[in-house]
Amino acid sequence: MNKNIKIIINYWLGPLLFVILMYSLYRQIANKPDLPMRWQQIKDAAHNPMLWLIILLMFLNWGIEAKKWQILVAPLEKIKWFTAFKSVLAGCSVTMLTPNRVGEYGGRILYIKPHNRLKAIAHNILGSMSQLFVTLLMGICGLLYLKYFAANNAKIYELLPAFAINTFLYLSIGITTLLLLLYFRVGFIVKMIYRSGVLKKFVKYIEHLANFERKQLLRILFLSFFRYLVFILQYMLMLQILFVAIPAITCFWLLSVFYLAMVMAPSIGFTELPLRAAASVQILQLFSDNIAGMQAASLGIWLINLVTPAIIGSLLIFGLKIMKDK
Repeated sequence: MNKNIKIIINYWLGPLLFVILMYSLYRQIANKPDLPMRWQQIKDAAHNPMLWLIILLMFLNWGIEAKKWQILVAPLEKIKWFTAFKSVLAGCSVTMLTPNRVGEYGGRILYIKPHNRLKAIAHNILGSMSQLFVTLLMGICGLLYLKYFAANNAKIYELLPAFAINTFLYLSIGITTLLLLLYFRVGFIVKMIYRSGVLKKFVKYIEHLANFERKQLLRILFLSFFRYLVFILQYMLMLQILFVAIPAITCFWLLSVFYLAMVMAPSIGFTELPLRAAASVQILQLFSDNIAGMQAASLGIWLINLVTPAIIGSLLIFGLKIMKDK
């Protein structure tokens, strides 16, 4: 590759990414007409010790994801947990600028050796499948709870007609079942691709996936579930300190439906805030009328869980030499 291109990629990509990210975040936040009121609510909540617990849980959230990433890339190369943590944060910075967070792959592999980077993408997809499966499964449980067991469960039909809710439920069940089969049969899928004539040339990029044993896949799935519980707890605590009074069990399942809706909806990281705010209000207002608190909670969680790691990740890329001399 041309030496000048390498210099641009190694020394200018990080600063450029940081500038684009900060400008995008500024436009995103500044365009909210009710920003002063929501920001004041968050500042008032800063006096509540639970806000600092939410921030600590953010590090636990991404720390779990780093451990999962460390396990996922182990068949390719051994990396330290702290390197995996930096890799995950770098992924956060890139994903904020791409549709449905696909840029996460490009950010994470920067900390992987160049000859393993394309292979690592497949391993990241496997990890994303585990997190998606947990989100879908818990979202389905949430829909079933709201439909059959929640107090005043008829309120769910204020959100969507019965036909639309049932269609969404059955579609989610179908996708979840297929995802589970693909996840635990990944080795078999690699073998099938190897035997096919058309896709055989791609096997070298995914062949290490066949090395994952069921025990390892279950461990990755458990970490995904634990991480899911962490960000549900964060949101519940944020709603509580902003006086959105919803019973804990109902709130848990409402948020599971919210995250189910979020993974189904197309979005770009830095334009996700209006979508998150609208979806959370539509779902949570079934059991509370504190709309202002819901919107402030959505802003707070977005800033803590997505914006803060993205900014840290973009700073980490500053000092990273992306392309080697050879």
